[in-house]
Amino acid sequence: MSTQWTMIALLLAASYANAQAPGQIVVSGALPDEASKAALLANVRALYGAQRVVDQLTIAQVSLPANWNGYVQKLIAPNLKLISKGELKIDGTNVTVRGEVANEAQRQQIASDIATSLNPGYTVNNGLRVSAAEQNLLDDTLAKRIIEFDSGKATLTPSGQTILDEMAAALQKVKGKKVEVIGHTDNIGLRDSNLALSQARAEAVRTYLSGKGVSQEMVMVSGQGPDRPVADNSTAEGRARNRRIEFRVAQ
Repeated sequence: MSTQWTMIALLLAASYANAQAPGQIVVSGALPDEASKAALLANVRALYGAQRVVDQLTIAQVSLPANWNGYVQKLIAPNLKLISKGELKIDGTNVTVRGEVANEAQRQQIASDIATSLNPGYTVNNGLRVSAAEQNLLDDTLAKRIIEFDSGKATLTPSGQTILDEMAAALQKVKGKKVEVIGHTDNIGLRDSNLALSQARAEAVRTYLSGKGVSQEMVMVSGQGPDRPVADNSTAEGRARNRRIEFRVAQ
């Protein structure tokens, strides 16, 4: 008969249904005794403040892996406070961390810190993702405007350059991340030609941004041609919307 290990979960944001107010930390799951429960709650309350912690733990006939309480104490570390809209789930020797962090460096560091605090018998699943704030910054700066090129060419128009001047300033605020510049076209003409044109336009954008101080190593480029329309190609207005440059923060 297999051992039924203890399982606990810390919900690190109020976006979950069982978080009752903004900023609350919900601790749920099953533990074998009151002493283990008290030790866990003491660690979480010391980190977040007693008033923020909601106790939904129960006592049940479950088993603890060797030195489990000590490992959990190491997991309840200050870097958890960098995670929002998240969860730390400890199911026996399986640890899963989910949620949003500010940047890729934090995503990797938190997972690394968790892994190094445990013995090799534990499995760590990193479900952290980078916050959408940086993507929102780029989207808001572009503001659904079209970066224009000369017809059938990869030469930026003056209005296109003006928009890219603003995008360059926004990209300087996206630190430690890579951004993909994606070229798109309408469906007029041969697909292969449109793919080549969209790639050339994306590369032209990277070159222009480089001249404005944006590192070329930060910017990846791709051309999607007519394959990802956002509007109906049967109208002139729709085709104009489909001829666009897209900026995506790499996750």
